[in-house]
Amino acid sequence: MKEITLTIDDQKVTVPEGTTILEAARKANIEIPTLCYLKDINEIGACRMCLVEIEGAKALQASCVYPVVEGIEVKTSSPKVRKARKANLELILSNHNRECLTCIRNENCELQKLSKELNIKDIPYQGEQGDFTIDSLSPSIVRDQSKCILCRRCVSVCNDVQEVGALGVSNRGFYTKVEPAFEKSINDVNCIFCGQCIVNCPVGALKEKDDTQRVWDALADENKHVLVQTAPAVRAALGEEFGLPIGTRVTGKMVAALRRLRFDKVFDTDFAADLTIIEEGNELLKRLKEKGTLPMITSCSPGWIRYCEFNYPDLLDHLSTCKSPGQMMGAMLKSYYAQLNHIDPKDIIVVSVMPCTSKKFEITRPELEHDGLRDVDITITTRELARMIKEAGIDFLKLEEENYDEFFGESTGAGVIFGASGGVMEAALRTVADILNGKELKEFEYRQVRGTEGIKEAEIQITPDLTVKVAVASGGKNIKEIMEKVRRGEAEYHFIELMGCPGGCVCGGGQPIVSAKIKMDIDIGEERAKALYKEDQLLEYRKSHLNPSIQRLYKEFLGEPNGHKAHELLHTHYYKREKIKK
Repeated sequence: MKEITLTIDDQKVTVPEGTTILEAARKANIEIPTLCYLKDINEIGACRMCLVEIEGAKALQASCVYPVVEGIEVKTSSPKVRKARKANLELILSNHNRECLTCIRNENCELQKLSKELNIKDIPYQGEQGDFTIDSLSPSIVRDQSKCILCRRCVSVCNDVQEVGALGVSNRGFYTKVEPAFEKSINDVNCIFCGQCIVNCPVGALKEKDDTQRVWDALADENKHVLVQTAPAVRAALGEEFGLPIGTRVTGKMVAALRRLRFDKVFDTDFAADLTIIEEGNELLKRLKEKGTLPMITSCSPGWIRYCEFNYPDLLDHLSTCKSPGQMMGAMLKSYYAQLNHIDPKDIIVVSVMPCTSKKFEITRPELEHDGLRDVDITITTRELARMIKEAGIDFLKLEEENYDEFFGESTGAGVIFGASGGVMEAALRTVADILNGKELKEFEYRQVRGTEGIKEAEIQITPDLTVKVAVASGGKNIKEIMEKVRRGEAEYHFIELMGCPGGCVCGGGQPIVSAKIKMDIDIGEERAKALYKEDQLLEYRKSHLNPSIQRLYKEFLGEPNGHKAHELLHTHYYKREKIKK
């Protein structure tokens, strides 16, 4: 590829042809501020924060979209550039709801940070306030238009990465808004509640529905037995909310913090992930043996399930009938746990801590209950748990590590890797391979399905007579590519893992928000996944069917995998959804 040499702030920089000035500057360790920019996703030069001066050019140029040219001289911090950036930022702030102290993004807001860096002390323009609304009708996502800066990052993610198209831009000029079609609520369109709009929003215009007060109320009710479960991906990201590096594993400290919050028991959703593998693995084996509907597709991601119900209702019979691990755990806690501890299930409240905003929707699905009781009562995100820990005055970093409570806190390495893209597939293969070979295999790490690529395909030799063809995809765009192959009858797979969020649960919409600047340098999905694979290696058992508590659960309560009781408590169904509610 042709190399281009240019000068940036008196430094010679050589980069490949096609590189933007912004990227070239970063190579030379020269920082240019951005606000609307998302690498490879939203590169539109809308905010004008990345303006630079190019010698000989008539006007300042947006560096995020301006390709390098041989020999040009660029100034990134001239008086003209600084004045223009400051004026542009002041204009954005003039029409912005500046309730920073009470904003969910206070101290983690890219607009706030940029205002400090550009030394904004006053807003000389008294902008007219638009007709803003707050959309809080969905169980998962809240939209506050008074804080929207029209950067369009959420629109690009929703349309180009997820290919959902729930958000768009309406009107023009001062009356421009980012909103769903026909001024509908996000609850009334084809939103899958994945929350990728939230984690990519630079300000507080998008946030999760806050359910922390419901948890506080439950904990304060002396007549309720309040149980908490934590999803695998939470332990790989929670530490970021307390200043730890991305990908720091904080399992023990997280458990200790939950005990300080006074939950009656602290359990691990990984236990139910092991349970899911037993049910899902045996379901796959049955379909293979009886020539059932193939490929079978995983059903743990509520965002993916909702995507399928909107876009591929004709293919719903390909989905596993298994509930997600969190819902399975809730069902077990309100049945077997209640039975063991002589507690009326009506007095049990199950709280789940999830990396996912779509889980808030999932627990409202009418089919996810038994005997009139919801499987899970309240779901909070990783971010909400962090806020509760801080509100309780707990010094997270000084906590001694503690272990989950027994039985429902016992899990395997197969359960913990559920949080990474490809983890469900690998966990299932570990168990299916042992069952089909009739022995415990010593080689069981299926690295072919690991990694952060959007789509992974592999052919895996399970037995001398059986090669299983599998696919793994995460994010709506990649899901669509796989599902179109299934619809056309071209998907010669036996088993497919699909996750709604790019990179899987570790990059879920409820995880700590990382700035666009940091994302330019670090693959956060890869770093968080490393923590899960590390925990997998440290655990005594690394295959779901070897979990002693799971074995006891089937022996004492469930009976056979995929049996009558298991289907009654652990399986569900799905249905077609209309893209826009009238």
